[in-house]
Amino acid sequence: MRYTVDITDAGQRLDQFVTRRIKTASRGQVREAIDSGQITINGQPMKPSHKLRDGDVLEYPEIGARVEEQTPEHVDLNIIFQDEHFAAINKPSGMVTHPAKGHWDGTLTAALIAKFSQLSDIGGASRPGIVHRLDRDTSGVLVIAKNNQAHEALSQQFADRSTEKEYFALVANCPDRDRDVINQPIGPHPRYRERMSIVRDDPEAKEAQTFYEVTERFDGFSAFKVFPKTGRTHQIRVHLAHIKHPVLCDRAYGNQARMTLGEIARTDDEQIILARTALHARRLKINHPVTGEPLEFEAPIPEDLHSTLEILRKYRSV
Repeated sequence: MRYTVDITDAGQRLDQFVTRRIKTASRGQVREAIDSGQITINGQPMKPSHKLRDGDVLEYPEIGARVEEQTPEHVDLNIIFQDEHFAAINKPSGMVTHPAKGHWDGTLTAALIAKFSQLSDIGGASRPGIVHRLDRDTSGVLVIAKNNQAHEALSQQFADRSTEKEYFALVANCPDRDRDVINQPIGPHPRYRERMSIVRDDPEAKEAQTFYEVTERFDGFSAFKVFPKTGRTHQIRVHLAHIKHPVLCDRAYGNQARMTLGEIARTDDEQIILARTALHARRLKINHPVTGEPLEFEAPIPEDLHSTLEILRKYRSV
């Protein structure tokens, strides 16, 4: 796999950066790979303590991943658009984008292998075609590359922030402002490896910017349009939780994993109406990776989120 270091990664130790990037690998496995020369910077082996620089080209193998178990799985994918270079997919909630620790089966990549005869291989054997990702519970628009030329062109658009992303979110509480921007650096959580957090005065933190707009207000809840300008791990979820408006049913950054009808209707009804993070990648604007033509893809709000929205309108209108 290959990754080009950007300015926000510069200054970090090689071993620490790779350990965070490869979720399937332990720190010991990463250090062993560095010491044996399997991990290189600009084609040269380096020490684990090497400090990354802007523009460095990092190359590393699959470490700790059970690549041999990445087998095709025939799934009815919702394809928004495709040509010979790339495709836009409406990823369902509950599907992991690529194999990771604890999630080896039922991945989007397994479905892609079964669906398409050709996919880019820049991301390695466990991430064929994957240019960017959505969290497991997050549904919506995701683009995949069918060849390396398209992969590199699309990756560059995400890296230079020329893409436009819009998300739909149902959140707790109502903000004072109808729209605002959140500028808070994001880095690894100090205690929980699988989580991220707002961190300051930490060289591992990366700048992160999220715009949001309130589209509907309810008693105790809100519907947001969210526009992330950077693409940090869990960015929207971390930022909204930071301003006391966690995404509903976010088990990592909120206070519950599911919501019942009774919680909204203020009754004893225990019917579960939502059991996943209420976040949906609704719209994505990119330029075609080969022709440069401006393109926009949209994924309608899925039924579970739309139903929850209607219940809020019925019982919590203000």
